[in-house]
Amino acid sequence: MLKSAPKFYEIAKRIVEISEGCILVAHNAKFDNRILKTEFNRLGFNFERETLCTVELSKQLIPNLPSYSLGKLVRSLGIPVSDRHRASGDATATVKLFKMLLDKDTEKTIVKAAIRTEPKHQMEPKLTDIISGLPAVTGVYYIHKSDGEIIYIGKSKNIKSRINQHFTGQTAKSKKIQMEVATVSYEKTGSELVALLKESEEIKRNKPKLNRALRRTIFTHGLFSFLDSNGYINLKIERIKGNQKPITTFSNINTGKSFINKMIEKKQLCQKLCGLYKTKSACFGYDIKTCLGACVSIESNKTYNKRVLNLIESNNFKDQNMILVDSGREVDERSAVLIENGVYKGFAYFNLNFQINTINVLKSIITPMEHNKDAKHIIQSYMRRGKRLKIIKI
Repeated sequence: MLKSAPKFYEIAKRIVEISEGCILVAHNAKFDNRILKTEFNRLGFNFERETLCTVELSKQLIPNLPSYSLGKLVRSLGIPVSDRHRASGDATATVKLFKMLLDKDTEKTIVKAAIRTEPKHQMEPKLTDIISGLPAVTGVYYIHKSDGEIIYIGKSKNIKSRINQHFTGQTAKSKKIQMEVATVSYEKTGSELVALLKESEEIKRNKPKLNRALRRTIFTHGLFSFLDSNGYINLKIERIKGNQKPITTFSNINTGKSFINKMIEKKQLCQKLCGLYKTKSACFGYDIKTCLGACVSIESNKTYNKRVLNLIESNNFKDQNMILVDSGREVDERSAVLIENGVYKGFAYFNLNFQINTINVLKSIITPMEHNKDAKHIIQSYMRRGKRLKIIKI
């Protein structure tokens, strides 16, 4: 590799140019930075750059591993790597490791510290300049003040477009954002499900002052079931009270009714037994031959209940172990959301060449997240409409 490589003085100027205003990220950054400083000192140039060490970050964010060498780390975390111990291979592996560490840093200490040390963010920003540096991708975005404090967190399928709306909006919240914003950071997720889960978790964790509404629970109604005197399982949509545990949840009653209507059509359920048609006799569906007659006891409760139980099972992941596989950030990558014993554990990204087929494999690379009512609602809602979502039962 070095036989035909250029001398350091031939590339020194280019190193200064590409690293200007940047933070150098390296595995064992002290070593790499010392080598750079030594070589520049020989040329009579004082090379000073901020650094981030992925060894130190890994020890903080992925504690108790037996080894933090780059090779063992990437193998244990399922990061594909080629050309180990070669500049390009090790650099690519370090980039992928750093992306995983950014995902695991739910407190956003890395990004906030970087903004505080970046001089350009102390100046009054031009909103158009901020927008121009943002991508039109699916992910989570963070609006910062000049000291790095996060004042707003959001998610979007098109981050650039969404930030443009904030910067041109006339609402009280938009005007506050326009007054205080110094910079916008973002994390590409690829998957809308991961973006929704990250947004919910990080709003609760960071408590941005302009996210007051989303700190509260984001659902109000749920799907409930009960057995009537004739032995038929009835379904109903109603407001969730206290510690009630619905089968699945909805943002409002209209969303719930829309879901029930689709299930009535898809599974040939009875409008009366689903709480949408109040009558003492047959429902309207029976009159037009879409209901099989459970409302007037023509269809047996055993046959009818089998279809209802199938609906309940497919919309409630209680006690289930499964992996929800969705889009990734790159073409050769997928995202995975882990549900263990009915509890949301977190998410991860994996390369298509790295097979995820057991919970233990996924646990080694996962970004842990808190299981709460909002996370459960987000997952259930996405499962109902996620046509591209692949569900692996394990």
